[in-house]
Amino acid sequence: MRLGVFVQVPGHHVAGWRHPEATSHGWPNLGLMQRIARTAERGKFDMFFLGDGFATGYDEHPATIGKFEPLTLLSALAMTTSRLGLAATASTTYAEPYHVARAFASLDHLSAGRAAWNVVTTAYDKSAAVFGRQHPPHAERYAIAEEFVEACRRLWDSWDDDAFVPDKESGRFVRPGSLHVPHFEGKFFTVHGGLNVPRPPQGHPVLIQAGSSGPGQALAARIADIVFTAQNELAEAQAFYRSVKAQAAAFGRAPQQVLVMPGVMPVVGRSEGEARELFAELNRRIDTRQAFTVLSERLGTDMSRHPFDGPVPDLPQTENLKSRAALLLQMARREQLSLRELYYRVAAARGHLLLIGNPVQIADVLERWFLAGAADGFNVMPPFFPAQFDALVDLVLPILQERGLFRTEYAGATLRDCLGLCRPPLRDA
Repeated sequence: MRLGVFVQVPGHHVAGWRHPEATSHGWPNLGLMQRIARTAERGKFDMFFLGDGFATGYDEHPATIGKFEPLTLLSALAMTTSRLGLAATASTTYAEPYHVARAFASLDHLSAGRAAWNVVTTAYDKSAAVFGRQHPPHAERYAIAEEFVEACRRLWDSWDDDAFVPDKESGRFVRPGSLHVPHFEGKFFTVHGGLNVPRPPQGHPVLIQAGSSGPGQALAARIADIVFTAQNELAEAQAFYRSVKAQAAAFGRAPQQVLVMPGVMPVVGRSEGEARELFAELNRRIDTRQAFTVLSERLGTDMSRHPFDGPVPDLPQTENLKSRAALLLQMARREQLSLRELYYRVAAARGHLLLIGNPVQIADVLERWFLAGAADGFNVMPPFFPAQFDALVDLVLPILQERGLFRTEYAGATLRDCLGLCRPPLRDA
């Protein structure tokens, strides 16, 4: 089983920061990030995963109002960790391939081969304002993303692995013939020139892709090493898992080289009653404006206009998070949720798998999904930090290890080694 910790502080639950055991002072807080990374490495987690976004405002989720730039933070954490994978989100809609390729190659060198890039298209149109651009339609964003990733791959392959061999006697710094200048021309990007960073230790940083719509799945099947997805029902998760693996095979890829890792929010108590009371306490502290902002973003329309205790209305298709909106509406219909009940679900896990229970109950569900072919592992989303992540590592992880479902030691030096992923061969420019 592969495990990542999705670090969104002060917490994933919209009211997580208000819990007495949550650390929310002195924000942004590098010390807290270092503590989470140390705990993850102590638990032998595969990776420390950072989401990102550009918009801010009073009513945003507390984790998005103010935050570190991900690559800057991970570069700092590379200095205080040794085995933990370091995954950062970077947008293909609001960036340039050269900048992104250069930054992730640098992080891979700084961390000795532990970098991962979460490839996102940026779902929300409000992000466009800070760049002074028009937000592209959904299908175009995915076409841009595929071209963007291809340009980055060519840039990472600018140099042979053994290109840099400084020889003081001969005066030769790089081996002749080792530079392969990319000449890439696409609809959206053109790159003529090599990357001024040696080839990354992993060949290419690990690629993560989080889209679950049709275009998102197709992109993941073509380019992703890890697929981060939101699934909250076992049969649907199994269908998604089979679909992604089959599409990867159709593109000539080995299905085991594409790891599916759904998000999961575990609310951990020493007893089920304690966990349920903790969850109820979090819900009592919800700021209605922030929760409605999160719900409206996920569904692509202003939900505050609808009766709070009425049924979830039929909604037009959104150009933002298409797959997430569909998943939430499907969950609401399946479980006959009122708008208020859906609001509480989204304020907590935003459509990801929500588990509330004691350590054995949490471990049982993770084991069931893993063995049933619904997941290769999970991206853990604690409701608040650090206490709930500590509880997962100290109480749930030992159960998974005792059952032989999770490692007790790291399997290799690089993130690809630990994940069992092949190192990409050098391709011609």
